Amino acid sequence: MSRATDRAGGEVVREFLSVAELLEEPRLAQVYAHCHRKGTTSVRDLMEALDLPQGTAYTYVNRLTEAGVLKMNNEGQPRTYTARPIDLTVTSGTDAGEYHITPALVDAVGRRTTDNDIDTYIDRHGIAGLATALEYAVDRERGTVTHRLMARDLDISPLAAEIVLQALRPVVHEHFDVEASGASLDDVVAGEESAVDDEGVDER
Repeated sequence: MSRATDRAGGEVVREFLSVAELLEEPRLAQVYAHCHRKGTTSVRDLMEALDLPQGTAYTYVNRLTEAGVLKMNNEGQPRTYTARPIDLTVTSGTDAGEYHITPALVDAVGRRTTDNDIDTYIDRHGIAGLATALEYAVDRERGTVTHRLMARDLDISPLAAEIVLQALRPVVHEHFDVEASGASLDDVVAGEESAVDDEGVDER
């Protein structure tokens, strides 16, 4: 594991362990992502935006502050918080090799609480797999790859690739400077059905 900046090894390990909590708890990731998106936020804002009970919102904010990924801005009321940037590179023991933990990836993990397609993809391919899919999603929105290329590279079906690309599209547009590109899921499904009708077999 390495980090983009020059940090003492012990500090990097502590930071990784803190960030690992975000990746293991989607609701915690959701809170961090909201704080990162808003710039500066309060517990009241979190309660209203994420439909959290007051006690739960305070618990999450305290955990994220203690972990060092949220910064409390003031001692007065209401207290406000700012998300600290996350930029870690992790070497995975899987075929994914290295992958990057960024606010965009944390946001994607947080969305598994409301998006079944992201939840299913993580169950099947893990966080490293989702990180790889997110990289393809960025490239697809920039028009440099297709869902079929992703499917071939990752040895998954074209439809599975397109489903996760569609699910990650809002994350891409939230965190990256890209313009909308690519077909809709309905267009892809229609194209898959047409390929089967024309050739008698589903292209993989």
